[in-house]
Amino acid sequence: MIKQRTIKNTIEVLGIGTHSGQNIKLRLQPAPVNSGIVFHRSDLPGSEPISVTPLNIGDTSFASTLAHGQVKVATIEHLMATLSGLGIDNLYIELDGPEVPIMDGSAISFVMLIQAAGIEEQDESKKFLRIKCPIEVQHGASWVRLLPFNGCKLSFTLEYNHPVIGAMPKEATFNFATNSFIRDLSRARTFGLLSDYEKLRAMNLAKGTNLSNVVVVDDTKVLNPEGLRYANECARHKLLDALGDLYQLGFSFIGEFKAYRSGHALNNLLTRKLLEEKSSWELIDSKDLAFSGDGLADWLENSFKELNRAVQTSGSLL
Repeated sequence: MIKQRTIKNTIEVLGIGTHSGQNIKLRLQPAPVNSGIVFHRSDLPGSEPISVTPLNIGDTSFASTLAHGQVKVATIEHLMATLSGLGIDNLYIELDGPEVPIMDGSAISFVMLIQAAGIEEQDESKKFLRIKCPIEVQHGASWVRLLPFNGCKLSFTLEYNHPVIGAMPKEATFNFATNSFIRDLSRARTFGLLSDYEKLRAMNLAKGTNLSNVVVVDDTKVLNPEGLRYANECARHKLLDALGDLYQLGFSFIGEFKAYRSGHALNNLLTRKLLEEKSSWELIDSKDLAFSGDGLADWLENSFKELNRAVQTSGSLL
């Protein structure tokens, strides 16, 4: 049986907001079993906590934004991807500003934050959302789909009409059975075009972006002095975003995610459609997986054992 997880200790960090440019304090607190992931704006007295669900995503223009009435929490996807990658089921997240800090533009800072807090197994079995039949959302040439698969696998194809990004490897695949979230995915950073920067600033966005938290390219090269962390870093980052968006479902999923030129908007439409089409999925308890006879229970047990080792030794993987 795989148990639910939270963190052992409360921990906080100060960082800058991608679009607001504000210094924002992020505070992570342990949460009881079956709480899920819950955000709260401490800077808005009387505001209610917001539970993470696809139905509470109010804006997907440049990030995934939680919304409840007038209360919003933007740019949750990198933190959500970290919680998915590290198997954190229950967590209270407090912010004193409008968005999750960008940190270095990837998920690795959140990995280290949770590693410092410690991970605690709880006295309740973990549940998984298993994809039973294919489901797809398409818009123009872009599409996303979820398929049955005895494991958890994601793949992304990035088609970008740009001389630099278009020349990078456009495929990225991540399989929890064979890849390490910390080593292979968590370090992939947000990317953007230098030509878009002034446009975003005119829209009162991107106030907190710089070469320390975004991979920036002009028409000839990557401008970051250190270069890329992976040859296909842009495609891998799109997978990181997708993993965070999929975790809005409230459960780790068992299945395969495939995407072509997608983003937060299509990811959210896919998760909403999945929730509507109840025959396309089922919730299964990890304590019942041993009786499925398809080897899935062994894969999950091995995957989470590897995850425990990775969290304990992540310093050697960075």
